[in-house]
Amino acid sequence: MGEGQDRWIRVPVGDDAARWATRVRCRRVLLVVHNVTSATRLLDVLPLFDDDLGVQLLATCTGSSAFRSGVAELLAEVGVPVLPWEQAVATPVDLAISASFGGELAALKGKLIVLSHGIGYTKRLAAPSTEHRAPSTEHRAPSTEHRAPSTLPPVFGLAPDWLLSDGVPLADALVLSHPEQFDRLAAACPEALPTAVLAGDPCFDRMLAARPYRDRFRRALGVGRGQRLILLNSTWSSQSLLGDGDDDGDDSLPALLPRLTSELPADEYRVAAVLHPNIWHGHGPGQVRAWLDRARRSGLALIDPLEDWRQALVAADLVIGDHGSVTYYAAALGTPVSLGAAPLESLDPDAPIADFVRTAPRLDTRSPLRSQVDALIQDHTPQPGPMHFTSSVPGESAVRLRRTFYELMGAPEPSRPALLVPLPLPAPEPARRTAPLRVLTRLRAGAEVAVTRYADPGLEPAGAGEAHLAVHEDTRDPGQLDLADVIFRDGSPDDARLGPPGRWAAEVLARHPHCALAAYVTGPASCAVRTRDGSRLRLTAGAEADADPAAYASAVHAWLAAGRTRAALLADGLAVRTGRTVHQVAITAEADDAVQGNGTRQALPATPAADRSSAHADGADAPRAGRRSPRTGS
Repeated sequence: MGEGQDRWIRVPVGDDAARWATRVRCRRVLLVVHNVTSATRLLDVLPLFDDDLGVQLLATCTGSSAFRSGVAELLAEVGVPVLPWEQAVATPVDLAISASFGGELAALKGKLIVLSHGIGYTKRLAAPSTEHRAPSTEHRAPSTEHRAPSTLPPVFGLAPDWLLSDGVPLADALVLSHPEQFDRLAAACPEALPTAVLAGDPCFDRMLAARPYRDRFRRALGVGRGQRLILLNSTWSSQSLLGDGDDDGDDSLPALLPRLTSELPADEYRVAAVLHPNIWHGHGPGQVRAWLDRARRSGLALIDPLEDWRQALVAADLVIGDHGSVTYYAAALGTPVSLGAAPLESLDPDAPIADFVRTAPRLDTRSPLRSQVDALIQDHTPQPGPMHFTSSVPGESAVRLRRTFYELMGAPEPSRPALLVPLPLPAPEPARRTAPLRVLTRLRAGAEVAVTRYADPGLEPAGAGEAHLAVHEDTRDPGQLDLADVIFRDGSPDDARLGPPGRWAAEVLARHPHCALAAYVTGPASCAVRTRDGSRLRLTAGAEADADPAAYASAVHAWLAAGRTRAALLADGLAVRTGRTVHQVAITAEADDAVQGNGTRQALPATPAADRSSAHADGADAPRAGRRSPRTGS
């Protein structure tokens, strides 16, 4: 073997592969991966080769992307043989499929088809190197301000800089999703026009097919009845929603994130974020989680950028995004969209997404958010442009792509239908809030309590009702536990580390004398509570109730603090209102398991009334900015 060839695979390709392979007459299909982002589009079309015993799938990575993290792990999970790039360009294949122009694609030995890995071809990117074909396609286009039109960067995927090699088309087939892209291609690079194939958008088709299951996706993402899912979306680059801007740019997200989770009532809104894979793999998943830690502790869900982002898009009530493809996909699905960042200089001004960015509503990050969010949802009228321009042949991409693949290979197409894989249900993602919750409660007619909870509010929440502080036992700032009226946690009722719920509650009340009620959430519809007077109650939500059981515990605290009786709770239960949704909760008494080793009941000290009143009077129990831990901010 030559230098470096010791890493080359020997089966199912290689000099002596026929000696070891089981099926030796297969056509070879090579998946050319630039980075994780482009790989996601390849995974969309991979099932089109399922059940064909005459096809051997292979994969390789060009090594040309600045975002290399995560590729090896992804390919290992796909489970097809991975060729080092040097072996890939030395191995004849029947078809190579790429979702990017990155790398020395002209060196591949076989027919080449290129798919878009976003919403068509929309962005201007610096021209590729003349020595090595597109060593990286992630360089953000320089600002176009004060530049003559002839000096603007070319449109990625629709310009000779990307499409031609030695004056001839690089690809044998260039997949477009709408005829408007033919027009832009004809104007920019007529030499490549004969390679253009109208084949739709498989990513969009999978989302269209998944829309009947929207409610299932919402439940999986922890969105309850009456809740609205607000989805933050950011592409990569310093000009994106997550970006910190150029020297004169606007870095608005650090202020926006805590306000979204603190100004929107926790039980009426679910906030989640979909971030571009280049953010995750460029900066590191651990860094991303660290950046968003405070928002996550306040209930923000971070959506898997590979598996679940499409399901979240289908489930969303509002998307706050930027100029990236995912935001445009949201608009194409008919979802209300507001732009938190809207740079135009890196977009092709003739692309439909540029017109969308020019005209879409803008989020005013300096004004109250809830009224804007509600108005965007209630007043929304879907615009026809995004749906129209995303794909001119919705639902047809599988048929058109597979036909093109097999025509390029010169192979007969299978007789079975060409089908994409349905979007799977995401793993359950219940909201978990460990930041302090400021709770407003109002006793209404009958046995109904209205509960409005705000996670880590920067200011005292406005609204009528009595206020109390509810704190998760796992809060980052233990000092908040000493100020809490309600302390809660979640876990299995038989977790030996915590002891039975009644015993845990007794320990909490003994440890924190200002606490009036301890609540152990044992499941999505159940909660065990203990009050300062030693009463143990089991709260069980009805079949249609789906709020956080910790909210039911706050309702019980408000009921008892107002002088209402335990007997009434046991007789009638509670109707807990969150926003416009009412949750019926049955309440039963439980035997006390909080006993000491000698068999006597554990005595709980009474709450020092004077201390509590003075603490409440100066606002010491409110998680205001001036009283937050300087280390954690909560």
